[in-house]
Amino acid sequence: MTEAPTNRTDESLIALRRILRATDMYSRDLAQAAGLTPAQLRVLQIVAERGGATPKALATQMGVSQATVTALVDKLVRHGMVQRRPSQTDRRQTNIEVTASGHETLDRAPDALQQRYVREFEKLADWEQAQLVSSLERVAAMLDAHEIDASPVLTTGDIQGTRKPGQGADPQ
Repeated sequence: MTEAPTNRTDESLIALRRILRATDMYSRDLAQAAGLTPAQLRVLQIVAERGGATPKALATQMGVSQATVTALVDKLVRHGMVQRRPSQTDRRQTNIEVTASGHETLDRAPDALQQRYVREFEKLADWEQAQLVSSLERVAAMLDAHEIDASPVLTTGDIQGTRKPGQGADPQ
């Protein structure tokens, strides 16, 4: 008996769909558990890791514009998770600091999806990492997405978490 040929096209589409669904499910779980988007969580994590950060440093590390960081920080300030403080050394600079509420949120937030990915990715041999990056870049190019501005945060929506009217409630 001959085995039916594998339909790799369908297999690849199924794998892409699983990645998209996992990302979407994580975003919903995070919104429910911590009231944050993945991008907001990442800002909170960076500020906590550094013991404070400037908006410029956040934008640089996340690979997004300062305007995007400002929108994310504004939402975190409204939720009482971070605060802005004038720099002690440079009056032109503002530092972002995590509040007690922000630390509590970090403690109860589920493990970030990209952190799981990073842990597993770093276990791969160098050649496997290079092959995977190459394959993912090829997929992005196939979807005409290779020039879309993106940060290293696994989320399916706008990095700022805003939605167009009629797309449902904003989880922030």
